[in-house]
Amino acid sequence: MINLYRRVVFILGAFYGLSLAAPAIAAEMMAKPGGFPERPLSMIVPYGPGGGSGQVSRAMIQGVKDAAGIDINPQYKPGGAGMVGLKTYMAAPADGYTVLEHIDDATSGYAIGKSKIHPAKDLIPLVISQITFSQIYIRSNETRFNDWKSFVKYVKGQGGKATIANVAGEGSMERINMNQTATHFGFKIQQISFDKGGPRYAALKGGQVDALFEQPGDVRGFLESGDFKPILTFLKERPSAFADVPSMTDVGLKFTPLMRFRGFYVHKNAPKDRVKYLQWAFQKGYHTDSYLAFNKKKYMDLIPSFRDTEGARKLIKETMKIYKKTYKEMGLIK
Repeated sequence: MINLYRRVVFILGAFYGLSLAAPAIAAEMMAKPGGFPERPLSMIVPYGPGGGSGQVSRAMIQGVKDAAGIDINPQYKPGGAGMVGLKTYMAAPADGYTVLEHIDDATSGYAIGKSKIHPAKDLIPLVISQITFSQIYIRSNETRFNDWKSFVKYVKGQGGKATIANVAGEGSMERINMNQTATHFGFKIQQISFDKGGPRYAALKGGQVDALFEQPGDVRGFLESGDFKPILTFLKERPSAFADVPSMTDVGLKFTPLMRFRGFYVHKNAPKDRVKYLQWAFQKGYHTDSYLAFNKKKYMDLIPSFRDTEGARKLIKETMKIYKKTYKEMGLIK
């Protein structure tokens, strides 16, 4: 019988049309094209340093340094649910010396019309390095509710005044998952967006919001300290790491959840030899001991995360279709 882990992987892989085969590891060494890079690279990160993007960027920077000896300096440009950083990146010279970290917001932003930058056409994905699920968290010492059932009862009683923190703009992964959940249970909840992880997590810990929509790896420190606890996992089945937390099936949710994915990109007009070298360096960086250990620590090994350039393009295009279909159903686009 297929075990729970493989069932979760199968469901997600089949949904996104992704290969579940083990990724091929990049060649051991690759010659620098014309001496590139001759100086440190810059990495535009469109969110604050404390959240998931800040964390994965630092881990990948270390991985690339370990694999290829390349130094990369992060530049955090939060704002507009990732759109400020995306625009900042597109204004930089397309010479390969500036790379971009971004999440599925780049895909949803294009699908809904907030952005004109297609992440699989106007950018070249170097690697997708994280694919993960989301959960809803509450304070462990919360007295008004203590599980999903009592949370739903509380939210319904607040008449639209209950709040949940996330990093999300209209039409984002978080908003879609949360809106569909609210519709199913018949409640209204205010979704409050924070582009920086620190203030987002502080809002829950300090009681400024009632709950938090986030990914488990990004708040692992709060889970281990006992400050936060999950009350719902946005997967059809319970992953082994959260066997005591209700899944969507457990609470009657039937929609297919959208996933969070994070990756690294370069401008489509960057010199081809530099693009090829960066593809090697970032894919090799993924396979370093330091990066794999980071992903494992962040629960990012529960779902196969690695996608090379073509795999990333397929993921983006398939996810784009889902967003557009959902937006049409919601009346957000024609």
